[in-house]
Amino acid sequence: MGPIEQADIWLFRLVNGHLAHPAADDLMLFLTNAGLSLPLLLLAGAFMVVRRGRDGFVVLLLAAIAVGIADFTASGIMKPLFHRVRPCFALEGVRLLVNQSHSWSFASSHAANAAAVAATVWIFFRAGATVDRAYVLLMVAYGILVAFSRIYVGVHYPGDVLGGIAIGITSAALVYTVAAWTVKRFVHGAAMRERGLWP
Repeated sequence: MGPIEQADIWLFRLVNGHLAHPAADDLMLFLTNAGLSLPLLLLAGAFMVVRRGRDGFVVLLLAAIAVGIADFTASGIMKPLFHRVRPCFALEGVRLLVNQSHSWSFASSHAANAAAVAATVWIFFRAGATVDRAYVLLMVAYGILVAFSRIYVGVHYPGDVLGGIAIGITSAALVYTVAAWTVKRFVHGAAMRERGLWP
């Protein structure tokens, strides 16, 4: 076992064992269960539409695409590639708070999906009014807490979560880059061609 893996296990035991408290269990279960926290995500989506109108639906679509890419990358590529056993099955004395199937551990799709949403929100709302920046902070905090909850409930190592966050941010950046290039190349380009300003 290398030093990185040892540090990963030590950090997992710190969060899952030493930092755990019954008062925080319900919050962590709420955050880790996408079905329970769905109303929060619906409110977050409604905020996009209220603040940006029709453009808000475009941001929602881009966020959904980023989540799809992040989820596929984490669950469809990385997990079968690395075959890392979850800590709740690999270690003794894990405080497991959820029912968990024997799927692989790296990378965390929950963390990847939450990071994809948070990164998309950051891209489109970070330069807005105070309420927009507050929204960004809330969504980033939500993404971090979702990622943290996966360690807390006993189903992921910190390394799995960090890998998932990196996948989510990369997915959001990729979707934004492709979307921006498409708009510039085809939408703006068509408008400029109509005015004779584009060859």
